[in-house]
Amino acid sequence: MARPNISEVIKLTDDDLQKKIAEIRKELFDLRFQRATRQLSESHRFKEARIQLAQLLTVQNDRSRSSSSS
Repeated sequence: MARPNISEVIKLTDDDLQKKIAEIRKELFDLRFQRATRQLSESHRFKEARIQLAQLLTVQNDRSRSSSSS
């Protein structure tokens, strides 16, 4: 799964953003579980998922800050 462009992330609705954040968090949990049981074959997914989660959370925080200041 390639990282989405930040412009694609900004276009997401608030509900889609929440769903995507929950999906990435679940994926990170599953990856940690696979690593603990030594079943992980794609260790590079950790970095990709963390970066994607950071992008999503950044957009979410920007939206919440802009709505609270308006």
